[in-house]
Amino acid sequence: MRSIVIAALAFLALSPHAVAASGVVPQNTVIHPGDQISIQVYGNQMLTQNVTVLDDGTIDYPLIGRVHVGGRTPTQAARTLRGRLLAYMRQPVVTVSIVQLGQPWVLVLGDVKNPGKYQLRSDPELTDAIAAAGGLNDVNGAFPEARVANADGQIQTVSLQALLHNGDMSQDVHLGEGSVVYVPGPVQFNVDVVGAVDHPGEIQVNEGDRLSVAIAKAGDSANAHADLNHIRVVRVLANGRQVSQEINLYDAFNKGDAAADIPLQKGDVVYVPEARNGTNLLQASPFLYYLGLLTRIIP
Repeated sequence: MRSIVIAALAFLALSPHAVAASGVVPQNTVIHPGDQISIQVYGNQMLTQNVTVLDDGTIDYPLIGRVHVGGRTPTQAARTLRGRLLAYMRQPVVTVSIVQLGQPWVLVLGDVKNPGKYQLRSDPELTDAIAAAGGLNDVNGAFPEARVANADGQIQTVSLQALLHNGDMSQDVHLGEGSVVYVPGPVQFNVDVVGAVDHPGEIQVNEGDRLSVAIAKAGDSANAHADLNHIRVVRVLANGRQVSQEINLYDAFNKGDAAADIPLQKGDVVYVPEARNGTNLLQASPFLYYLGLLTRIIP
């Protein structure tokens, strides 16, 4: 699923804006901040000019001052300008067209592949910014909640789990010039892995990581002689009480009991006993191949 999301985001980043590709902006295109529009008033050269739509969707125009055109089509904007000009002219003939689509600069920070400042297509959305930054870094568990700030400093929170995983496009908020997108990275904490592992000691894991990840990071080569059938996890509960649980990771994968591969919590102590016969009891198991893969892909 995540590979599909990443591919879709990459396509959005590379696809040219449909109207820009043809060089002609259709009259039903909505005007957005940053767009450059051409206003022509028949018979009046002073009022015929190109103007840029400001961040608040308005333009500064002779005689009538600030006029709001954002969110309107050129035809609707022309009607608005004509109505305002009627106070100064008799039956003005006004036409409006978009001559250049605005391409706002947006800052993308946090847990993305290439944080930085990007110029996006006209009327960009959050997915455009994430795609421009190369997509999210590898996520273990649910997608985080992004924070989006506009140029005025107003901040809104967006569920990337709903947007990218569940396809809820209502979460794909619009961005403007000066918007800042922050994608928080996973919460990290340490657990202690001791006993028959290659590198006993404190191991850093992400929130949502399971016991097998800590074992893989600590190292479970044949030289460790670990008994992975009888791992013990010691945990301190919120009330201060200490509990101990024996875990059989063989059952977690070889027998399909994924519940045995428990999520880790901050402060957990994982004890891996040494196999009694001096060899790794699971050396021939496909589970060891799985742990070997984890060791190579987890930094």
